[in-house]
Amino acid sequence: MNPFGFTGVNHSLVFLGEGRRQTPRHGRSRLLYPSAANVSYLLREETMKLRLLRLLAPISLAAALVFQPGITSTVQATVPGIDDEMNDIQARLLSGFAEMELNSKNNGEGSSSTSYFSRGSDACPVNQSSNIKVNQNCLNLTDPSLQGRGQAQNEESIAADPNQPNHLIASYNDYRRGDGTCGVSYSLDKGRSWNDATTPNGFTRNPGTFPREYWQAGGDTSVAWDSKGNAYLSCQLFKRGPATAGDPDRASGFFVFRSTQNNGASFNFAGRPVFETGRQTTFLPLEDKQLMGVDSNPNKCAGSPAAATPGATCTPFQDRIYVSWTEFAPSGTAFIYEAFSADYGEHFSPRHLVSTNSPLCPNTYGISTSPSCNENQFSQPFVGPDGVLYVIFNNFNNAETFSGPDNRNQILLARSLDGGVTFSSPVKVSDYYDLPDCATYQQGHDIGRACVPEKNATAHSIFRATNYGSGAVNPTNPNQVVVTFGSYINQHSKESNGCTPTGTSTATGQDLYTGVKTVGACNNDILLSVSNDGGLTFTGSTTDPRALTSVNTDPGQATTDQWWQWIAFTKTGKLATSYYDRQYGDDELTGSSDFSLSGTGNANGAIFGVSRASSSSMPVPTQFPESNGFSAFWGDYTGLTAVDNAYPFWSDTRDPDLFVCTDSAGNITLPPSVCGGITDGTTLNDQNAYTASLAVPAK
Repeated sequence: MNPFGFTGVNHSLVFLGEGRRQTPRHGRSRLLYPSAANVSYLLREETMKLRLLRLLAPISLAAALVFQPGITSTVQATVPGIDDEMNDIQARLLSGFAEMELNSKNNGEGSSSTSYFSRGSDACPVNQSSNIKVNQNCLNLTDPSLQGRGQAQNEESIAADPNQPNHLIASYNDYRRGDGTCGVSYSLDKGRSWNDATTPNGFTRNPGTFPREYWQAGGDTSVAWDSKGNAYLSCQLFKRGPATAGDPDRASGFFVFRSTQNNGASFNFAGRPVFETGRQTTFLPLEDKQLMGVDSNPNKCAGSPAAATPGATCTPFQDRIYVSWTEFAPSGTAFIYEAFSADYGEHFSPRHLVSTNSPLCPNTYGISTSPSCNENQFSQPFVGPDGVLYVIFNNFNNAETFSGPDNRNQILLARSLDGGVTFSSPVKVSDYYDLPDCATYQQGHDIGRACVPEKNATAHSIFRATNYGSGAVNPTNPNQVVVTFGSYINQHSKESNGCTPTGTSTATGQDLYTGVKTVGACNNDILLSVSNDGGLTFTGSTTDPRALTSVNTDPGQATTDQWWQWIAFTKTGKLATSYYDRQYGDDELTGSSDFSLSGTGNANGAIFGVSRASSSSMPVPTQFPESNGFSAFWGDYTGLTAVDNAYPFWSDTRDPDLFVCTDSAGNITLPPSVCGGITDGTTLNDQNAYTASLAVPAK
């Protein structure tokens, strides 16, 4: 397979002229219109498999063009990638973002008119009905062999200022400069309009021999506010290694940038290190998937106590910043660590181990290290109004991993009462079942990763995906800790309706099930586990996922997939969780997606209302394509904030991707003009970050 992802793919590009009938090489004729009304007409025609759409002012006609499949790879096969340094379980746990960026096989992965053409003095603030585009940039015309690079936004995080909820900051993986970086936007009017900021992360101070470390890529962002109105951005930065850049340095690290009293419009430079490897010539150790939480509680305890009191109405650690992450070590482990800042992000503590010993972790995979919970991923720190710090994470050391058809894993939680210095032994939040092996059910695509297959003979929905937990504490009840997470086995998807776990793939280690491609059988749900004793026990600790509460209560959600959720409480204690949702239209059959919001006024009662956030369905993503022309990467997670209204935040594919027109030999036609394209009947599309303002649909 060509590493650029276009070998054997019949992507079509065509130049579309003014009000004239043109016959492309494939022999189908389309009447094309240049006016705004007729552009709208053409956009509607996309749903009827319109082959190509030109979004350009009228200029001369040109011939229909086809992407060239025979693109030559320049990857050096003799240079090892990160997959060559990892053991099997580490390779399974590595985040989709890090694998996409660091794997040497991925060096060349590959709208309406306002997505490309600026409007007056604005950039390209195209919206989709009530859905607001957050990143304001105009689309770059990327070479087809690099589709997605220079263009995409995915992996979103969003936060509202608790003191000024009309102030929002949002972050995302941002590829507009070519490679990934940490993108930021901010809004001062409750998300109705947005401005882009620039993260000054080109280099940081180097703790080693050289004074600077110049970074090549970044991402895995998260944002938060403190109680004083300062906003913070957490950003992973790393070097891509010799297979891609010819640079032997493979350093990685995490950095926090503070926006001091200007609401995310700019940031301090240089970024402050949370943890960094320093210059190294191996990929491992690799620091991966960091997320951030800030103790923004307005009530600081008098007398500066050394520990938090569970259930209290004040915090000893006001404005403390917490970051947790995974370290993939050469020994084969994947431990969770945490570090904190007590001075508004100027300095960070030494790291502290979170994933410690526990009888919940009997399978150590033969690695003679202590502690026993040594294979983990996707941690999230969050803080209660009493100052108690919680860290949740996916764990893969449970007893079922030894053998057998039951392929469940577990979500664990550790808490800290002393501001992130020490942690309790982990407790079980719940078991969960991960998404199915992509290669097994999607014609060999995205090998080594899980995905969300459509219920059809096609194999279009192949973007890598995994289930994870998202946690929050009720601001009106510090003892109520709530975690939502995805599970492929749930009350709607189990043996009685044809979905049965059948172990893991011997080739990839990913999970296998019967009924993956059968309508009404397997489908992913977002489940709920609640603690009412400050995180000591959870409803999911002893309840099987088949019997746990699902937040997906619409009738159509009982037979369709929901995934990539985030969670937030309003200031009055309403619980909200947002997620991708395939209950609408023919999403479940085609692999298209929507975005929904579930909410409740009582997390213990668990009666949820559901609102549709996306104003229309999103087509299957096509950027960062595999050999069939569909995306192998669409990020790893989404975002939500809900101080008053809820603001779900997701990567959206409704804006079409555009390219410079080429002839049948792949040469750019002159004068240059703009073309769209298709793959297997789907219009090639961009990945943009969108949000909407919704009331929490509490029942």
